[in-house]
Amino acid sequence: MRDAVIVGAVRTPVGRRNGALAGTHPVDLSAHVLSALADRTGIDPAVVDDVIWGCVSQVGEQTFNVGRNAVLAAGWPQAVPGTTVDRQCGSSQQAVHFAAAAILSGQCDVVVAGGVESMSRVPLASSVGRDVGTPFGPRLLARYGGVVFNQGVSAEMIAQRWGLSRSQLDEYSLRSHRRAAAAQDAGAFEAEIAPVPVDGGPPVSADEGVRRDTSLAALGTLKTPFKTDGVVTAGSSSQISDGAAALLVTSSDTARDLGLRPLVRIHTAVLAASDPVIMLTAPIPSTEKALKRSGLAIGDIGAFEVNEAFAPVPLAWLAETGADPALLNPLGGAIALGHPLGGSGARLMTTLVHHMRASGVRYGLQTMCEGGGMANATIVELL
Repeated sequence: MRDAVIVGAVRTPVGRRNGALAGTHPVDLSAHVLSALADRTGIDPAVVDDVIWGCVSQVGEQTFNVGRNAVLAAGWPQAVPGTTVDRQCGSSQQAVHFAAAAILSGQCDVVVAGGVESMSRVPLASSVGRDVGTPFGPRLLARYGGVVFNQGVSAEMIAQRWGLSRSQLDEYSLRSHRRAAAAQDAGAFEAEIAPVPVDGGPPVSADEGVRRDTSLAALGTLKTPFKTDGVVTAGSSSQISDGAAALLVTSSDTARDLGLRPLVRIHTAVLAASDPVIMLTAPIPSTEKALKRSGLAIGDIGAFEVNEAFAPVPLAWLAETGADPALLNPLGGAIALGHPLGGSGARLMTTLVHHMRASGVRYGLQTMCEGGGMANATIVELL
């Protein structure tokens, strides 16, 4: 019986908005991780059947199929195809799902899954251009009473529904920065990061968003932009970022034939969706669905990556799943490390795989909220 395994996982550092990676075109960021993936695994790019690439703001420098453009920019054979997918923030996690499905079905033997977002160069919501209409048609708006879909407002709704206070959000956010700083100090990200060369300086080798000097007092001074008497601030929200990540997916048999060592097996991959107004709660049913389909219990999972789009998302997830908080985002999350939209799913998976290898964790679970009220969930098993 065919399986799907990950044999390589690499990412760029995550750059701050207008930071060290802002001068690098997103096609070149993507090409950089493709080249690093080939170098680190030793694979001949000519054997790759497809490159499936996540990207959210597919406009300007990220349009015209950034996945295919990355293949060509990397100098890979012209015969290697590439495609670009959009499941909002889960785009590159979905790329991993599509890659696994292609391997399991026998349609492909070797697939690269990943994604990119340069939010410095292609700003958030830039794909909603002028004079081209709204992405939400009248029938959709009528169904939800003409509501304006807004993730920040959704995060406030989650905080209210689950009774999460400002202090709880700030404490969680501080913990994210402290865990990320500790991980950096311990060298926990070194094996997964491919430093990015930049003009006029040394290569960028570390995530830029970690704020080592932040405190509860500093977080407590920030405004609540989404609601006058709200609890969500910039400090309890994911950072606008630049970055890319890539994973090599094959079957165990193909890996053996190519002389590659599998890192993890893609055990279970599911999707879920819920109310698009509150929008960010689908990681809860997606986790429940993944556990049910896998036959595993929450206590069987040794590491969780739940994307920190906003602090209420993982906190509500914790409340509903009963997971051990110590196992959630153990190396910090998007509040500290950043959230380069279409690249984040692959970044989380890369970090999860390397953490499982380093710590001997048998099962890991990744899930993330997505625009439109969706969520992917993936369980991987250490090999």
